Amino acid sequence: MPDYKFNRTTLVYLLPFVLLIISLFVGRYQTPLSAVVDESISTFSSFFFGTPASVSTQHTVLFNVRLPRILAALLVGAALSISGASFQGIFRNPLVSPYILGVGSGAGFGACLAILLWNNYLIIQLMAFAFGLLAMFIAISMGKVSKGTGTLVFVLSGIIVNSIFTALTSLAKYVADPYDQLPAIVFWLMGSLATVRYVDLLYILSPIIVGSLVLFLFRWRINILSLGDEEAKALGMDVEKMRLIIIVCATLVTSAAVSISGVIGWVGLVVPHISRMIVGPNYSRLLPMSMVIGASFMLVVDDLSRTIVATEIPLGILTSLVGAPVFAYLIKKGRMGWN
Repeated sequence: MPDYKFNRTTLVYLLPFVLLIISLFVGRYQTPLSAVVDESISTFSSFFFGTPASVSTQHTVLFNVRLPRILAALLVGAALSISGASFQGIFRNPLVSPYILGVGSGAGFGACLAILLWNNYLIIQLMAFAFGLLAMFIAISMGKVSKGTGTLVFVLSGIIVNSIFTALTSLAKYVADPYDQLPAIVFWLMGSLATVRYVDLLYILSPIIVGSLVLFLFRWRINILSLGDEEAKALGMDVEKMRLIIIVCATLVTSAAVSISGVIGWVGLVVPHISRMIVGPNYSRLLPMSMVIGASFMLVVDDLSRTIVATEIPLGILTSLVGAPVFAYLIKKGRMGWN
């Protein structure tokens, strides 16, 4: 049995790399194996040895269109999943998602505002990222000035912030140009990676790496927080300080992911539960497994979104169609819970 579990887990960790290679072949434009190999050799030769880079259509499709989108899907899926798992641990609630503190609605309003005022893709990303963080800080500030204590205050603060930014987003859609700005706002809010470029990945790479690294280093502290505040305090932990650090890092990761993908639901909610079924509740194993499963899930969904029909299906629609039945199955099997 131990050997079987080790082999199964190892195969799961290899899944994103396998899916990355497969995804290079997926798309409306046919790319045979020989073309992928030739263009890959040409690209690596150009990068390491300075030989002239290929300018063929196949090279453009593979490395300028598909590869940045594939990398973005892996990054966004991993980011949403590790933040979702962290939030579920510190709030001790299996229904918590990365958007609990209003990050999704804040980022959505920031993007809507940028589309209304500038309609520049870089500014849209920056505004989404900034307003996602702003929503978090407002929720935390409300929690600190409240007379209540514990995780319930943060949850209620997040609900209030989410409601405010959702109303502001509705207002932005109401005043938007119905022929130009409104379709762009609606499409962004439903989630997409269609316009991702390498430079976009560079913008979000640092916050995602920093936030994920801190969460991983504090993984054993999340284990303690998941036991409850009283148990954590009895073990000498500064509960409020540690919870705040984890919330900030998880929100930083979420905001960075949302800034390039739009608001994509269910990934950070369902993936941690699937990961618990594979490796158990120990966050030392749960966090990396959540990142692997989340990256794989997001990549598969993105592949489906650009191949099922002639026009691209927004990612938020597909993640809901896939995530909701999976979540219902977990409830039926009684596999819900944070431990």
